[in-house]
Amino acid sequence: MPGDISTAADFAARFDVSRETRDRLMLYAERLEKWNKAINLVAKSTLPKLWQRHMADSAQAFAHIPDGARTLLDLGSGGGFPGLVLAILGAGRLDVHLVDSDQRKGVFLRDVSRETGVPVTVHTARIEALKGAEAVPAFFDVVSARACAPLDQLCGFAHPFWKKDTVGLFLKGRGAHEELTRAQDRWTLRADLIPSVSDGDAHLVRLQDLSPRDGNGEAVQ
Repeated sequence: MPGDISTAADFAARFDVSRETRDRLMLYAERLEKWNKAINLVAKSTLPKLWQRHMADSAQAFAHIPDGARTLLDLGSGGGFPGLVLAILGAGRLDVHLVDSDQRKGVFLRDVSRETGVPVTVHTARIEALKGAEAVPAFFDVVSARACAPLDQLCGFAHPFWKKDTVGLFLKGRGAHEELTRAQDRWTLRADLIPSVSDGDAHLVRLQDLSPRDGNGEAVQ
């Protein structure tokens, strides 16, 4: 079972982060609790377990980002999970693009970026409208998401930005196995289901080699 991660100190010990990174995440947490009073960034009931339910849940994906990765696209970023946490953990290494259609959430994400000094690019647009937009790379090294959409739909959102060695990091709850089975009806892919460090029933789904199937269920070359 995952260990308890109740505080910033627990988080720092579990993920071996620097004091500077811990302080940035603490500032992020403070901003989130303040903004959450006006904007539904996370469920109010989860705030007492913020470091485990949201921070640690997001941070576990960082270890699965390939060493050579430089660009990351986070789909349906909402309150910044996991994309903004990954940006803070990889400050200076990753060019992170956060996507959410809610204008107010976009303002929040930019506020945290400014306050923490960690640059990110925020796109307040629907994911489907992002391809080809100004300031959006044609392809990404990593695509991430949490609580955004079922896995088969996430594959559809991610595929336009997918290249040969792109890695997908999708945080999923207890239905991860069923979602993967449904996704495999429409997509060829290589998947690893990694037990979550924050929830004994959840998984991190790591995808590679993503391509669509045709109407007969055959891989499209």
